[in-house]
Parts: sequence; structure tokens; C-alpha cells
Amino acid sequence: MLTVKFLTRFELVEYKWVALSNTTVGVLMASINGTIVLISLPAIFRGININPLDSFQYLLWILMGYNVVTAAFLVTFGRLSDIFGRVRLYNLGFAVFTAASVLLSITPNMGDAGALELIVFRIIQAVGAAFLFSNSAAIITDAFPANERGKALGINQIAALAGSLVGLVLGGILATIDWRYVFLVSVPFGLFGTVWSYLKLKDIGVVNRNQGIDYVGNTVFAGGLILVLLGVTYGLLPYGSSPLGWGDPWVVASLVAGCALLIAFPFIERKVKEPMFRLELFRIRAFAAGTLAQLFFGVGFGGVMIMLIILLQGIWLPLHGYSYESTPFWAGVYTLPMMLGFVVMGPLSGALSDKHGSRFLATLGLAIVAVSFVALSTLPYNFNYTEFAAILFVMGLGNGLFAAPNTAAIMNSVPRQHRGAASGMRTTFQNTAQTASLAIFFTIIIVALTNSLPSALSQAVSQAGAPQLAPVIAKIPVTGALFSAFLGYNPVGAILSALPQQLTQTLSPTAVATLTSKYWVPETIANPFMHALSASFYIAAGLTILGVVVSALRGRRVIESGVADAAQQSAKPKQTEEVRGDRK
Repeated sequence: MLTVKFLTRFELVEYKWVALSNTTVGVLMASINGTIVLISLPAIFRGININPLDSFQYLLWILMGYNVVTAAFLVTFGRLSDIFGRVRLYNLGFAVFTAASVLLSITPNMGDAGALELIVFRIIQAVGAAFLFSNSAAIITDAFPANERGKALGINQIAALAGSLVGLVLGGILATIDWRYVFLVSVPFGLFGTVWSYLKLKDIGVVNRNQGIDYVGNTVFAGGLILVLLGVTYGLLPYGSSPLGWGDPWVVASLVAGCALLIAFPFIERKVKEPMFRLELFRIRAFAAGTLAQLFFGVGFGGVMIMLIILLQGIWLPLHGYSYESTPFWAGVYTLPMMLGFVVMGPLSGALSDKHGSRFLATLGLAIVAVSFVALSTLPYNFNYTEFAAILFVMGLGNGLFAAPNTAAIMNSVPRQHRGAASGMRTTFQNTAQTASLAIFFTIIIVALTNSLPSALSQAVSQAGAPQLAPVIAKIPVTGALFSAFLGYNPVGAILSALPQQLTQTLSPTAVATLTSKYWVPETIANPFMHALSASFYIAAGLTILGVVVSALRGRRVIESGVADAAQQSAKPKQTEEVRGDRK
């Protein structure tokens, strides 16, 4: 049964702001949760008493497990929302996310058990986030007429970046008090949003309850994506004597099996009566180009923030006299220029795209981001902050110039009865790209450090007056050294305590004081890390340029009318009008 709930013109004017404000709270909550964990990882790991030298896998899973789950289920949840109602599943997402936030804040155990509990609770939270992400853009698109969607989606995107901004600063503040507050802070937002969404949101989009569920397609797609992302994640962990696990038979098997399932997926979807993945949407040039542009941008940009946070918390701030306890807060403050640039440009670009289209604005935004990557690659580790802040601000401007117009172009181009699926597909590409970006950035950094860090450690130990320790210190795992710098932990003290007393007695007090100081690790890894980071920025710039090319080929505007358009124009309820534009 195909149903559409129509509101009067007055009800629509009132409802569209209710829909925007509620979905904005949801996006704000989810984005705060993302960056607040990123900035607070040092405090979280110290709080559960984790040893940085052998805990890199926990870092990866807390960072990437969330994205693995959301990416795997976004399309499925988007498709289900077209059958059962976008608002119903969006509301469920709010409730699940809030419950998981409560569980995270009361994590009972310490050490490895505590880390595993955090990962499991984050995965539950990711399920709620997948419901929110897969439906928020579709709910806004249903509620707003075509000539206002860019502005509305722009406001929603600003909330996402504002949440990232708030999360960075708030995480820095709360992490200095108690790491549990980092998760508890999401609970009031979640409770308020859950109650409000159940009371006020309505399904005014197309709901076709006669559609079947593509169980085979769902299983194949989710299984393939999870296997690929699992392989990517474990590929970043050491295997045997190798610093990376790409040669691990289980990693290879996971990647091969996952890729095989994903390759089979489109062929399966062509045989299914009610496919979960609307492949025909890729015939719409605006949808295909916008989605691919977002994919290239996401792969290039998704890992930037964690790398900048590692640079600030692990190297730049300690070398400029900041205590490790305060680095989360100041790292958040010093990355604010990027958020400010986005907040300045986001609403403006959204409003402009409503009038002039998305192609020029989105393409220009990606070009600015690519140039910013090249500028970042030229900085030394002891960079001047004014120059660093200026580059971040310009990058934020480019990000804001791209995000809202591109999202509006994608969502405007699809038929209204498929907006739930389209929103899920769009966000799946976005989250998958972010996970892939983290894997790419970490791989580049680890490979580069593997070639340069042992000699840097050996040389630094000799310069400190302890050449006899060079063979031992040079064997510190690359991931352990990187994670130790990020968490403000000097592993040399633990290494010295495990060495034979005959060896440690040969060390002078001055050498021991130098090696165990808070400055020794960041000073030692600074140059090798910056060389590796520069290489990753060049690769990110290249990927973003590919996005520029795809964005420029998106064609003219294509807008499918929505419920709001039909009501405002007093058109027939069955109308599904297409504003002329290019389709493939």
C-alpha cells in the first residue's frame, strides 16, 4: 500500500522547522559524539588503565568500529524507512543511541575488559546513529520545498560541523575532569531528542508498505562491507615481524571474501523484485556525480582530523610547553579555525545553491580543499600557528562550500519515494570513505615511520648519552611509539625497568632523565612523522582533485518535487514532477 500523508500549507510551514530543528539536534548529538571521543582518547585510555604499547587495536576499533557498523547498515536502514516510515525508524535511532550513551558512561571494567566493553557499546551506539544518519536528510527533503532545501540542508550540515567544534572543546574540558563525562554528555541531548521526535515528527513522505525486504541483498551487502572493513582494520595491526598485517592470511581472506560479495551484489540486485540498493538512481547524473564526488572527498578528508590531533597532542603542544593533561583541550581550541571556516561558508553556500545550482559551488569547494592539503604538506613540525590556523580556516571554507550544495543536489535529484534509500546510499558512501581514509592515512604513516623511525630512535638514544640502549630502543613498535606520543606516555621508563640491572647501571643519571622526559618521544618522532604526514596530504590532495573532476561533470540541476512542493503548489497528490535536467 502506497501512502502519503499531506498537511495543509500552514501545517507544512510550521512542520518544516520542527523537522529541521529535530534532525539538527540528532546530527549535533552524533557529531559531538564523534569528535569528543577523538579528542578524549588519551584520557579514556588512561582512565581504563590501558598500556599504549600493546593497545593499538583498541584505538582502531574505538575509532573505526563505529564507522564499520554505520556504513554496513545505512542502506539497509534507509531502505527499511521507505517501507515502514522514515520518522518511525529515525525515532528508534534516537532511543538506541541514547541507551548506548548511558552504557558507555557506566562501563564497569578496566584494562582489556573495559576496552572491549567500550567497543561493544560503541557498536550499539553506531546502530542508533545509522538510523539517524540514514533518515535525517530524507526527512528534511520531504518537509522543505525545492527552493529551500539547500538552505535547510546547509543548516543541518552546519550543525554537524558545529557539533564537531563543540565536541573538540567539550571533550578537552570533560576529559580533564572524568573520562566518563565524555559519554554522559550525550545523554541529555538523546533524551530530549527522543521525546521530542516521538511527539512532533510525522511521516509525510511516501511509505510503500507493500514493498518486500531484500533479505539476500541485505545479507550480501552488509556481509561484504563488514568483511572488507574488518580486513582493512586488522591490516593496520602488526603481524609477525611486519609492522602491518596486510600479509596476514585472515586479513587477505577477509578482503577477498568481502570484495567477492560486493562484486556479486549488483548482479544479485538485478534479479531481486524489491532491491535494497536502488541501482537505477545512478542513472541520474546529479545523483551519481554527487555521490562519487563525496566518496573521493571522504577518502581524502576523512582521516585528516585524527592526524592533526595526533600532531597537536603528541608533538606540537608538548614541545611548546603544554602539559599532556591539557593537550586534549588545547588541541580542540587550535583546530577551531577549520570549524569556523565551515560555519561561515555552510549557510551561505546552501542558500546560493538554491538559486544558482550546486555544480560550480561544490566544485570550487573541493578545489580549495585540495590546495589546502598541499599547503599543509609544506609545514615543518615546529610550524608557526598563525600560518597553520590560516590553512585550516581556508580548508573549512572549502569544506563548507562543498557540503551543503552537494548534499542538496543529491537529495533533490531522486524521486521522493526513494529518498530514504538515497539518503542511506549517500551516507554509506560517506562513512565507508571515512573508514577507508583512516586506513589509508594510518597505513601511509606506519609504512613511512617503519623506514625512518628506528634510525631516528637509535640516533636520539646515542645523543642522549646511552648508545648501549640503541639496539633495544630502536625496536619499539611503530604503532606503540605513535600511540604513546598521542597519549602522552613515554615508554622508555617501562623498557628500562625490564632491562637487566647490569645494563641500566651503566647509564648516567643525565641520560636517564633525558630519555624519560616528556619531551624525548615527541622530539624524536617529530621529523619522521611530518615526512609521513606530508606524503599522506599529497595523496589526499590527489583524491580530492578526482572529486573536483567528477563534480564538474554533474550536469545541470535535476529536482524531483516532494510533499512540500506538492502542497505549496496546490498540485494533485499523485504528482511526481521532474524539473528538466540531464539524466544519463
